[in-house]
Amino acid sequence: MRASSGFRAATVAVGLSFAAALTLTACGSDTTGDGTLTVVASTNVWGSVAQAVAGDKVDVTSIITEPSSDPHSFEASPTDAAKLTDASLIVYNGGGYDHFVDDIIGTGNSDQLSVNAFDLLEGGAHAGEDEHSDGGDSHEGHDHGDVNEHVWFDVDTVDATAQSIADKLGQLDPDNADAYKANAATFHGQLEQISAITDGIAAAHKDAPVAQTEPIAYYLLQSAGLKDVTPPDFTSAIENGNDPAPAAIAATRQLLTGKQVQALVYNVQTQDRVTQDVRATAESAGIPVVEVTETLPEGLDYIQWQTNTAESLAAALQ
Repeated sequence: MRASSGFRAATVAVGLSFAAALTLTACGSDTTGDGTLTVVASTNVWGSVAQAVAGDKVDVTSIITEPSSDPHSFEASPTDAAKLTDASLIVYNGGGYDHFVDDIIGTGNSDQLSVNAFDLLEGGAHAGEDEHSDGGDSHEGHDHGDVNEHVWFDVDTVDATAQSIADKLGQLDPDNADAYKANAATFHGQLEQISAITDGIAAAHKDAPVAQTEPIAYYLLQSAGLKDVTPPDFTSAIENGNDPAPAAIAATRQLLTGKQVQALVYNVQTQDRVTQDVRATAESAGIPVVEVTETLPEGLDYIQWQTNTAESLAAALQ
């Protein structure tokens, strides 16, 4: 994402309801009552990555699973809090994207194992950065030109996350450590298939201009060598849940009506009247629309989902 990761105001249900839930659960246990390891992921995106590494040896649960859900505005329940505090391992996006996880585990066992994907971006170069550090909206004060929190579109970060999951599961379950490492190696090979598609796009369409309704696919476009020319004021406003200024809307529409871009990347999970109008404008102008989401479509795993997305982008540019 163009570094405009201004999430829609996240409404996190922490407070007394979580406190009550935490008193009913252990402060982070390594296993369930029957000795089974459990992994809890913030979204089914990271749940799918964890499942690819864990195989059939670990129970993996995701908090956000509905394709229609907007993780930016997710409200965690006491039951969600209990799942997280009882997990053997927590896997989440980080970077302020799923801040409810930090709020919950921050009140629990400090020794609980977790994998924060954002902290693994570019080898951990941004570890510790938190979009809520200014105390306000998650995207305010964030230098969007440097980093974007939607790291599931960054194949290298996803690979590093899988490797970290394998390492931590190996700590919890030494007898199966080699199996977790082997699964992570297999997953690495599957990720390379996605990279092959984006490398092909970069070779054939280097610096081709595209637009986005939100800067959600920043890393995908970056790896594909494409240039997002959408006005930052437009994408930032949409991602923050605000109406863009008329001038930003007009400039975005002009990109489409003037055929100045070769594709429109469209987030179907957070559409509103403004983005729907932009999509209609693109379609009327004959500009291909590439749909993206923030959680897995039903019936797909991470590899299938991102392969489909990369292939859709490649097809749009033909």
